[in-house]
Amino acid sequence: MKLFRNALGERRSRRALRAVWNGAVLAESSRTVVVEGNHYFGEDVNWDLLEPDERRTYCPWKGEADYLTAVVGDRRGEAVAWRYRSPKPAVAEIEDRLAFWGDVRVEEG
Repeated sequence: MKLFRNALGERRSRRALRAVWNGAVLAESSRTVVVEGNHYFGEDVNWDLLEPDERRTYCPWKGEADYLTAVVGDRRGEAVAWRYRSPKPAVAEIEDRLAFWGDVRVEEG
């Protein structure tokens, strides 16, 4: 599979990546931005399965991140996704993109 990466690590391929939790696809994209090994999804996010979380963290070079909780059926995945609404200029490309962690699997779809 041929991939293209820009200076931040943008990944483009013919096959999409999916973020899957509890059997549900939370996001899918053939174009993610990779920062520190995390894929940031900017398109095809299933917002119906995500709700705001109170958690916030701060990264000195990326800025403040807010988190989202996944809700699938009767299961909740607390703070499994994060985003930077106003990232620092060095990582402006991740603005409002979602990255996932914890029990979320990022896999080729």
